[in-house]
Amino acid sequence: MHYLKTRNISIEKKKRWAEGYLDKELGKQFEIIRPRFPLSEDSKYNDWKINFERYIPFLKNNVILIGSSLGGIFLAKYLSENKFPKKILATYIICPPYDNTLPDEDLAGGFKLKDDLSLIEKNCKNTTFIFSKDDDVVPVSHAEKYKSKLKNKNLLFIKVKMVTSVFQNFQRLLR
Repeated sequence: MHYLKTRNISIEKKKRWAEGYLDKELGKQFEIIRPRFPLSEDSKYNDWKINFERYIPFLKNNVILIGSSLGGIFLAKYLSENKFPKKILATYIICPPYDNTLPDEDLAGGFKLKDDLSLIEKNCKNTTFIFSKDDDVVPVSHAEKYKSKLKNKNLLFIKVKMVTSVFQNFQRLLR
């Protein structure tokens, strides 16, 4: 309740990597599945995990997983704690918070990462963490925290307006 009463709110439009954008950039080469996660304003990791696992039977081998912000830390936590049952071609974890040091956000609900993130790399050799230098929610300092826990230092820093290069990379993976 305290968080809901004290969190900063904004009416400014945010850039979203949502339905229309992904569909346009990726075209018909990809089947896009967008899980809807419960209670986005009061997210609980265990609720999201149950929901996510219900989608796994619909995924094919060589899946590309994308998670941004809270969805990014969800994927990082899930892939660091669970052996994924399908072959993952690539994972893109975009601007994920690492811990509860965000200036205006409260990372609650069980999303805290464990110290050992090595299973992420075992689940997918082609994992890319992407952080934006001008992100006003998750500072780039969180990238360094992930980098210190992973052997494969596959971190990419981009500016928000250059997001299309990420999706061009998806298309190259399938060629």
